Amino acid sequence: MKLSAFKFDLPENLIAKYPTENRDESRLMVVHKDTGKIEHKVFKDIVNYFDDGDVFVVNDTMVFPARLYGNKEKTGAKIEVFLLRELNKESHLWDVLVDPARKIRVGNKLYFGEGELVAEVIDNTTSRGRTVRFLFEGTDEEFYKTIEELGETPLPKDLNRGAEPEDRERFQTIFARHKGAVAAPTAGLHFTPQITKRLEIKGVQMSPITLHVGLGTFREVDVEDLTKHKMDSENFNVPEETVTIVNEALDQKSRVCAVGTTAMRALEASVSASGRLKANKGWTDKFIFPPYDFKICRALITNFHKPMSTLLMMGCAFGGYDLVMEAYETARKEEYRFLDYGDAMLII
Repeated sequence: MKLSAFKFDLPENLIAKYPTENRDESRLMVVHKDTGKIEHKVFKDIVNYFDDGDVFVVNDTMVFPARLYGNKEKTGAKIEVFLLRELNKESHLWDVLVDPARKIRVGNKLYFGEGELVAEVIDNTTSRGRTVRFLFEGTDEEFYKTIEELGETPLPKDLNRGAEPEDRERFQTIFARHKGAVAAPTAGLHFTPQITKRLEIKGVQMSPITLHVGLGTFREVDVEDLTKHKMDSENFNVPEETVTIVNEALDQKSRVCAVGTTAMRALEASVSASGRLKANKGWTDKFIFPPYDFKICRALITNFHKPMSTLLMMGCAFGGYDLVMEAYETARKEEYRFLDYGDAMLII
């Protein structure tokens, strides 16, 4: 398919700058693949679509405060540094994005806070990308504590607002366990302990995988021919315990539901030759767009995403291009809320 097939107008007023007061009271659009029926519900109604033996696969990655603001040595120019991935723990070597990039050259030093943290630029990676080494004397624990204190919640720029203290909690899912994401797995933001308890009472199991969401998930596609787009790699882990639970559900013809495109990507990167899930960890750059034959899941929970995004493309691959694009048109007419803090879609 072509990039232009995923283009649509997204009015500014439909971008959710803040989440609903109660996570499970966001709206839920239910899209039925077999009939094409579209229902309008509230997220807490999701329990009515699943039964004993079904499995929800959730992403238990934890967002860390990846956006730092510092000053360049000598000039004092204000610089934004966005932490992407740690390359070497011992030497505190990181891949980062810098803004404005034109001011940052190899050899520059950047100061954060009152000098609690200093970074030296040691390489250029892309037009905005740099490799930096943090000059930090102390333990790993002390280093990450400093990042926590100086860093800001990495809200997407599309929300057009700065991070607030409350975002530390609300831009984190209740499943978050393993630190490493620079963006939230947004489908998981709708879940509350009450919802998971109600699902468990019905016999639905919640099984975790970990995929540390990177900015590559949201990087704009700049080629019309989608076969030429390359996703950035993201670190993931599909544990043996989840494999056992998912494969038992498949054997019993129960429904496996991916909570978010990140969970779906990790699952589809871990399919055995026999079409079952296998334990797997490492890095994946899997790019899913129509047409695609999904092996594990028969349901997907996802938010409403940006035009021409890889997240929209995966939704269309799972639900069918025509039906999902129709659902998006309906969402705009019905004024559903889009992006990370927006409403949810269940495709079954």
